Order: sequence, then structure tokens, then C-alpha cells
Amino acid sequence: MAKPQKRYVCQACGSVSHRWAGQCGDCAEWNTMVEEAGAVVTPFQAKHDLRTGGRTVQLVGLDADIVLPERMSTGIAELDRALGGGFVEGSATLIGGDPGIGKSTLLLQAAAKLALAGRAVAYVSGEEAADQVRLRARRLGLGNAPVQLAAATSTRDILTTLSLGPPPALLVIDSIQTMHSDLIEGAPGTVSQVRASSQELIRFAKERGTALVLVGHVTKDGSIAGPRVLEHMVDTVLAFEGERSHQYRILRAIKNRFGGTDEIGVFSMQSEGLEEVSNPSALFLTQRDEGVTGTTVFPALEGTRPVLVEIQALVVRLASGATPRRAVVGWDSGRLAMILAVLEARCGLSFSSAEVYLNIAGGYRVQDPAADMAAAAALVSALSERPVPVDAVAFGEVALSGEVRPVAHGALRLKEAAKLGFERALVPAAVAKDDSALRLTGFRTLGQFVDHMLGRG
Repeated sequence: MAKPQKRYVCQACGSVSHRWAGQCGDCAEWNTMVEEAGAVVTPFQAKHDLRTGGRTVQLVGLDADIVLPERMSTGIAELDRALGGGFVEGSATLIGGDPGIGKSTLLLQAAAKLALAGRAVAYVSGEEAADQVRLRARRLGLGNAPVQLAAATSTRDILTTLSLGPPPALLVIDSIQTMHSDLIEGAPGTVSQVRASSQELIRFAKERGTALVLVGHVTKDGSIAGPRVLEHMVDTVLAFEGERSHQYRILRAIKNRFGGTDEIGVFSMQSEGLEEVSNPSALFLTQRDEGVTGTTVFPALEGTRPVLVEIQALVVRLASGATPRRAVVGWDSGRLAMILAVLEARCGLSFSSAEVYLNIAGGYRVQDPAADMAAAAALVSALSERPVPVDAVAFGEVALSGEVRPVAHGALRLKEAAKLGFERALVPAAVAKDDSALRLTGFRTLGQFVDHMLGRG
């Protein structure tokens, strides 16, 4: 009689070991190795040749005709934008985010809109009772939506219930960490349980043509909890970002097999739920009639959507011998250090005896390299106490040599700035040759830009 093999699975990364250890050898996390029952291996299985005994599969060429998958619009334009046009039948989507960020609220609104449009929708909650979900729906004004609610954590019970009738067009599982499969030993939320439950639910979605949405918990560092293989199993991974102290939320696609990963959806948290923000620039721009030193407007780009944000800088002179401080919020601190070094080495400005603070207004986080020139403009303005013109925007990438390099989609950024009432732009020299409704001032080097800011020759 074959004996079951013991194995120890890391609950952080999913690596398997045949011996227990206090620290995982792959991800270096402590006290994450948990014993799980392994598969029973028989001599027949060990010697079985996998090259025979199976069924043949059909092979097709890359030039075979293919029909694009049909999209199922949710009725929420910002959600459809992040998904690439809507849910795809038979697809699996994973959405993660911090607790209280609005994942369940967004999915309940999408489920209600689809149900009101005549689609069959099932919402299964493993964390709340059906009455709690129903009360939230009434609070959001969606109490009359014909969404089928259930509170269950057994994967077998859920699939058995859904198999009795026609499959729903949309199935929401909130959340996958609460699901339990009786085929696998272990508590809900463990690596093996999350993997097994997800596999059964995804198999049902693929076979029955149901769009599956899984809600995932996140760890303290913001990554989706559970095995990393969960993100590989699904077709789309969405991250719901934002601070609970701010009203805006950003839905960002990290992975999308049916579309691009360069689109975002912007929402505003209100008492009636999440509302779409069709013009995100209004959230991140302050209304000011006169110039303020240390502020610059930067046209950031998220996918194909330009978003105008305000970059704020403050430079405080210190007494001789004091250690200056560098603080940045919403931007890369290493990028700030590089810009300060270029301003000192190539432009003759001194920040060594001053504290420097940089902030992206509205809690927005900028990762676009085109923000270099806007940050430099804010720093020079704060140091010289010369305000940047109110009707001007700035963008461009700064090299270590001091060269101002062009960036992608300059025309799109300029078009958005003109639409919001800006009249001029400080841009790289290559972009200044483009046709635009704005008055463009181009610079080849950061030194030329600093001279322009300070009014030198």
C-alpha cells in the first residue's frame, strides 16, 4: 500500500518542500511553511508513460480565422475602460485592493446594472450575509436590481447550485480567500485551497461561458494575497488603488489577455457609492488666479488618457552645518535626487544647504518619466521665488547630461492642456516643432530651461 507523502507549502510564495523549515528558501519569509497532505504515488504512476494513452488534440496555425470575443458592457464607462471594453464571456477576472477601498461596492454596482439590463447575475459572498449585501444595495439605490445573492464558502455547493439551471452571464465571488474545496485539506485562504477553489471556478466559467470575477485580499505591501500562480490562472488582473482619506479611486489593469494594460478607470467615492470621473484633471488641479512659487502643472499620461496634475515644491534654507532633508510624496525619491544632482552639476544651482519637499497634489502618484522637467520647474521656482506662469504646462525627460529629451504622445498631452484652458507649454525642443493650439517654448538642455526661468540672457 502506497503511503501518502508529506510536504510543506509556503503560504507566501507557494513553494513546496519535503522538510519543514523556519524560513522559506525561496521568498525568505519566516514561519510560513505549513504541512499539507501530498498525493499518493504508486509504482504504476511513477512508471507510467505519458506519451501514450491520451487523446489527440487539434493543432491550428497562426493564420487561422478567429472571431474577436464579444464584450459585455457593465454600464460603468470607467470600469469598461480598464477592462478594455467590458467583460468577456468565459473569462476570469481578479480584482484586488486594500480593505474598504470599494471593491465590493464597485462590483455590486456593476452586477446591478447588468441585471437591470436583462443579464443573469449571481453574487456570492463568503464574508457577508446576503442581508448585508442587500442592505448595501438599498443604500446605493440598487435594491430593485434582480441580482441573485448567496452567502456560501463551499466551492462544491456553489458549483452544484449554478449547474442546476442556465449559467449566469456574470458570477462574482467575494472573496476567493474565503472559498473552501473539500477535495483539498487545509483551511480557507491557504495556498492549496485558493489554488484549488480558483481552478474549479475558472473551469466552470470556461465551460459554461460565464464571466467570472474573483475578489482578492492584499498583503501589507499591497500585493494580492495567496499564491502568485493565482494571477497566472486568471485572464485579467485589476488593482483598485487609492487612499481612504482621499475621495478618488483608480482602477488599473495589471494583466489583460483581451486588451491592453495601459488604461485606468477613475472613480470618486461618494455617499451614493462610486461615481465615474470623466475628467480626472479636475480632481488634481487647484483653482488659482495668480501664480504661486513652487507649483507646476504637468500633463501626465495613463494609457491613452492624459491627466493634468499639479507638482508642488518647497525649498527651505537651513543654517550652516545642518543636515538638509529630502521628502517626496507621490513621486520616486530616487528621481528627485537625480534631478537635484543635474540642477547642481549642469545648471549651477545649489540645493546642498536647503531642505527640499516635493508633493503631487491630490494624492496622485506619478510614474511617468516626462515629469522630470515639471519637477525641475517647480524646484527652480521654489528656489528663486519666481512663479511659473499660471497658463503654462511643462513636460520632458531630463538626462544625466542635462539634455531634455522628448517623450511619447506629446501632441496628446498638449491637446488636453489646451482643452483645459492652458495657453503655453515648456517642452523639449523636438516637441516644439509640432502643430499645437498652445504657444510652445522648446529647450534642448536643462540649463537653457533654467536660464529661461530665471530670466538670464
